[in-house]
Amino acid sequence: MRRRLINSTLAVVLVVIAVFGLSLVLVETRTIENSARESVDSEAVRLLSIVDSRLGGGERVGPDVLRDQIGSDRYARIEMPGRPVIEIGKRPTGEVIEAEETGAEGEKVLVQESTATVTREVGRTLVIILAVALLAVIAAVLLAVRQAHRLSAPLTDLAETAERLGSGDPRPRHRRYGVAELDRVADVLDGSAERIARMLTAERRLAADASHQLRTPLTALSMRLEEITVTDDPDIVKEEATIALGQVERLTDVVQRLLTNSRDPRTGSAVAFDLDEVVKQQIEEWRPACRSAGRAIVWTGRKAMQAVGTPGAVAQVLATLIENSLMHGSGTVTLRTRVTGNQVVVEVTDEGPGVQPELGARVFERTVSGRNSTGLGLAVARDLAEADGGRLELLQQRPPVFALFLGREAGSQEHEH
Repeated sequence: MRRRLINSTLAVVLVVIAVFGLSLVLVETRTIENSARESVDSEAVRLLSIVDSRLGGGERVGPDVLRDQIGSDRYARIEMPGRPVIEIGKRPTGEVIEAEETGAEGEKVLVQESTATVTREVGRTLVIILAVALLAVIAAVLLAVRQAHRLSAPLTDLAETAERLGSGDPRPRHRRYGVAELDRVADVLDGSAERIARMLTAERRLAADASHQLRTPLTALSMRLEEITVTDDPDIVKEEATIALGQVERLTDVVQRLLTNSRDPRTGSAVAFDLDEVVKQQIEEWRPACRSAGRAIVWTGRKAMQAVGTPGAVAQVLATLIENSLMHGSGTVTLRTRVTGNQVVVEVTDEGPGVQPELGARVFERTVSGRNSTGLGLAVARDLAEADGGRLELLQQRPPVFALFLGREAGSQEHEH
C-alpha cells in the first residue's frame, strides 16, 4: 500500500509538471524572443534619434559617442550620406535578429543580435524551470512518503489489534490516528474488544461460580448415596433416596439459576414461598456435617412466614452461609428468622472469632477471603439474593452475623417459637 501511494502521488505530480512545465517553457521562450526583438528595435530607434540630433546640430558623430548606446553583445552599422560608415561591435554570424531605421537626412541605422544569445537566455530559463520541477518532485516524494506512513502505520496497527482479538487478547487499545475513517474502525474494534472481554469474563465467572456452588450439593448428595450403600434397612434406603432426589432437584435449580444469572444477573423469578420449608430442609441437610464436626445447628425465631423470592436461590444462599460458618467459625450454628417492616430476615451466626476487622464489608467481594478459600461463596450468594430483589449483609463482625433480607408476603401469619 505504501508503494502504491507513493507511485500514485509521484505520477500525479509528474503529469502536472509535464503539462504546466511544457506550457511554461513555450511561454517563456516566446517571451524571451519577443523581448530581444523589441530591445533591438528600441536600440535602433534610439541610435537613429541620436544621429539625427547631432547631424541637425552640426556636431560630430563618431563611434565613441554611440558605443555606450548599444549592448555589448550587439552589432550596429550607421550609414550617413557623405560620411564614413560607422560600425560598433562585432558583426554576428548565422541567424540574427535585426532592426533597420532610416532618418530624415538619409542616414540608416542597422542593429543586429545573434539568435545564439537568445538561445542561451532560453537555456538558462529552462535550467531554472527544471530545477523548480526537480524540487517539486522531491517535495512530492517526501510528502507521499509521509502520507503513506501516516495511512499505512495505522492500518498495520489496526491489523495487529484484530489479530490480538482473534488470538484471545480482548484488551481495547484506545488508539486514535487523526483520520476519521481509521478512527471509526478503531472505535468498532475497541467496542468489539470490550464486548468480547465481557463475554469472557462472564464465562470465567460462570465456571468459577458453578465450580463453587455445585461442590456443596454434590458433596451432600454423595453422603446420602454412601448412607444408602452401607445400610440394608429398606426404610432408611427409602428415606435417604427421597432426600437424595430432593437434593438432585435443588442441584438442577442451582444450575439453572447460574445459567440465568450468567445471561442477565438482574433476571429473577421471585414467587411467594414457605420460608420454613427451606430453612428446615437446610438444617436437615447440614445436620450430618455439623455432627461430624462435633457441632450443632439450631433454628430460632418466628415461624410460618411467607417470603418472596426463589426457593432454590434462598436455599443456596443459606447453604453458603452455613458452610461458611462450618469452615471459618466454631460452636453452634444458629439460624434465626425474624420480621422487620415489610421484610423477612434470616440470620446465620456462630460462636467463632468472626470476620477480620480489615475485611469488613469487603468480605462480599470476589477473591476476598480471610482463610484459604476461593472467596467466591459470599459474592455469589449476594448476587443470588439481589437477583430476586433481596440483599445479603454482614450485620456484625464479632461474633459473625450474616443476614438475608427477603420480601415479605402480605397477610402472612407468623408466631414466635
